[in-house]
Amino acid sequence: MCGIAGAIGLLEEETLQRMADKISHRGPDNTSIYSKNGIHLAHVRLSIIDLSPSSDQPLWDVENRACIVFNGEIYNYQSIKAELIDKGYQFASSGDSEVLLNLYLEYGSDCLSKLSGIFSFAIWDKDKQELFIARDNYGVKPFYYSVNESGFYFASEIKSLLEVSSIKKELNFDSLFRSLVFLWSPGEETILDNILKLKPAHFARIRNGKIIQYSSFWQYPSCKITSKTVQELTDSVYNALEDAVEEQLVADVSVGAFLSGGLDSSFIVALANQKSTQKVQCFTIDSGGDSLAKEGFTDDLPYAKKVADLLDVELDVLKVTPDITALLPKMLYYLDELQADPAPLNVLLICEQARKKGVKVLLSGAGGDDVFTGYRRHYAVVTEKYWSGLPKFCRKALKYSTSLLPKKNAAFRRVAKAFQYADKDENERLLSYFYWLDPEIAKGLFKDSSKITSNPMGFMLDEIANQANDDPIEKMLFLEKKYFLVDHNFNYTDKMSMATGVEVRVPFLDKRVVEAAAEVPSNLKQKGRVGKWILKKAAEKVLPNEIIYRPKSGFGAPLRTWLQNDLAPLVDSCLNIESIDKRGVFNAKNVLSLIEDDRQGKADYSYPIFALLCFELWCQQFLD
Repeated sequence: MCGIAGAIGLLEEETLQRMADKISHRGPDNTSIYSKNGIHLAHVRLSIIDLSPSSDQPLWDVENRACIVFNGEIYNYQSIKAELIDKGYQFASSGDSEVLLNLYLEYGSDCLSKLSGIFSFAIWDKDKQELFIARDNYGVKPFYYSVNESGFYFASEIKSLLEVSSIKKELNFDSLFRSLVFLWSPGEETILDNILKLKPAHFARIRNGKIIQYSSFWQYPSCKITSKTVQELTDSVYNALEDAVEEQLVADVSVGAFLSGGLDSSFIVALANQKSTQKVQCFTIDSGGDSLAKEGFTDDLPYAKKVADLLDVELDVLKVTPDITALLPKMLYYLDELQADPAPLNVLLICEQARKKGVKVLLSGAGGDDVFTGYRRHYAVVTEKYWSGLPKFCRKALKYSTSLLPKKNAAFRRVAKAFQYADKDENERLLSYFYWLDPEIAKGLFKDSSKITSNPMGFMLDEIANQANDDPIEKMLFLEKKYFLVDHNFNYTDKMSMATGVEVRVPFLDKRVVEAAAEVPSNLKQKGRVGKWILKKAAEKVLPNEIIYRPKSGFGAPLRTWLQNDLAPLVDSCLNIESIDKRGVFNAKNVLSLIEDDRQGKADYSYPIFALLCFELWCQQFLD
């Protein structure tokens, strides 16, 4: 797991070195660059497999035909290497980077179908005079790029690209608008107009600084009709996850795990503990049970301790206090993208502690909710069948009546949110479950809303409409995997972990697990009130029911409490009339009205306010 950067076109060697320096936290073990004849490649290395210098990059094959910079892990590299040796390929290292490079030389873009792993990489093909770039099937590893008259530029993080003088720091107002609505920006656009994300499961070919091909190489399997029994489906899910965990334990360094006490992380730790040759070091967060309870969260810590005792693993507990808010600028610096969620702070602290303990790889339960259901919104979608057929005027009445519920009560907040868009059609309602701020209110916060296009969420609605499966749960899971998982969860997990030189692996996003999930009908994923039903049945083989069927919690923090207390002075200093007017993006009167309504309890705007605060702090670091 590393950091990559480079260009095809105009770039001074000193600039390339600065690009590498900006992402040096991703690879504290080695930094190297190659800059010659318009080809510029930089790599910062976190040594996980083959710790020797023979796997340092940029790495050329033994015949000097191609050169790679690679971020990620190929879990099945050993079997691929054996196949390539049979074909006559020679290797100068024992790592996976050279295997990937030779696999490309043998199969071209078809190499991507043979990979089990998480990756983003760039290969300079000297014979073809082309750069070949690709990002893994699920978007676990980031890849940013920019194209202008000076060439094609790429990096693992936006801050690296900002070292290039030809890349302008101009805001993308559609992306900023979406960040206020969702708290993160879905899709390939970023908060900066000139910087894009390579889509997950896509590759591109670049020649003379221009993209000549941009193609998809994989897509999530559609839910299949199967004749398998419930027991067969349960066994299939269990076996797939077991195989994924075993494969992802491959490393030449210590492997640990997140352990929240929820089903997903507990299941991963239980399987890892069975397959690992040593006890798995686990890490969790103590966010303060009382504060979490006020905001409607269940305290995870007692369950994490139960699981650790049950599996006889060491559990490192990190206490989170309001002082953590002082880490906000650091969090936003490493995130690169604008995300308004305090959860990344938890990941940052855990990964810092893991690194101190000598653990460079952590297994995560991320993706379980996105593949098998489990979020509250999935149950809300199931309940729509009881009211979605009502005439529109009745649905409007339902929306209005629930909007009157008091917003300081967590349960009432959730009910009001569930019916906030009851009058919309099905596809709009599905998308609205991801909203944290009404799009019309968000638009009204801008000083000049004409800078926002007429339909900034249109591409998402189009994709929902084009889904072959009409099942609303499967449509929702499509949105989870395509956008929420990639642009929110994976982005902050990658950035926070790599900020500390720690790699995070996600067994739930393994081809075998994803394919097993595709065979499970939606009513066995979300079975009434019970989310992840089939996964819970599979987990019964290794975990007790009190862990499996416990209340759902989130990997978050008591943000509303923080905003009313410890964060209030920061909000007032960053979001006052003078600073808002000086920034010139938002309407100060409307922003201050939003803050006042939240503080008086007239509405719950805590997360949108946090988004506005994060935007100002982001601007101070990246634009000012």
